[in-house]
Amino acid sequence: MGVVQPPIFITGTDTGAGKTVLTVLLAAFCRVHYERLAALKPLCSGSRDDAEQIYAALEGKVPLATINPWHFRAPLAPVLAARREGKAVPLSKILKHIRAVQAAYDLTLVEGAGGLLSPLGEGYDSRDLILKLAARPVIVAQNRLGLVNHLRLTLAALPPPVRRRSHVVLMSPETPDLAAASNRELLADYVPSERLHDLPWLGRPVLPAVALRRRSVRRVLERLL
Repeated sequence: MGVVQPPIFITGTDTGAGKTVLTVLLAAFCRVHYERLAALKPLCSGSRDDAEQIYAALEGKVPLATINPWHFRAPLAPVLAARREGKAVPLSKILKHIRAVQAAYDLTLVEGAGGLLSPLGEGYDSRDLILKLAARPVIVAQNRLGLVNHLRLTLAALPPPVRRRSHVVLMSPETPDLAAASNRELLADYVPSERLHDLPWLGRPVLPAVALRRRSVRRVLERLL
């Protein structure tokens, strides 16, 4: 077996930033480039819809139990939802699962839960997973007023070498505010232009087959690989 590729880790500035939209689009796009592709949402709390969308994007080629091995019922941060059920997922266990998937597939996408520093389990968050896995981070953010502060805080939480290899994807809202047009200019001092990407509003729900017909969408996804 060849060298195991580091995973692409999709995180965000906050809950609802658009991580699953991007993960699903990347999964659907990468199917034509990688014969063996996996995408994971290891921890889900509340609805399991995110993991089910990923399962559909992979056309059922990766079992749902592999995509999402840990699901807790309460719509809270995974660590709190797990506590309510008297359970816990140690960092070592989640790393073991992701690495086993990496070894079996040509490329692995991993979606975190919540923002970069949202607690996933007892004593760890998405930043810890990114560092332990030497993952390629993609930070998703809603392009609206407040973006620059949220994104700068997220980037500052990463060590400089990891920050320099991070990509940022700005998700366009259905109705952009005045700040959406100027945020890119403000971000130019903090994110290199080749690592700053814009995805247009893609409707609700996002239909990957329709979205991937757009050249602008495919161009962004190509740059993330």
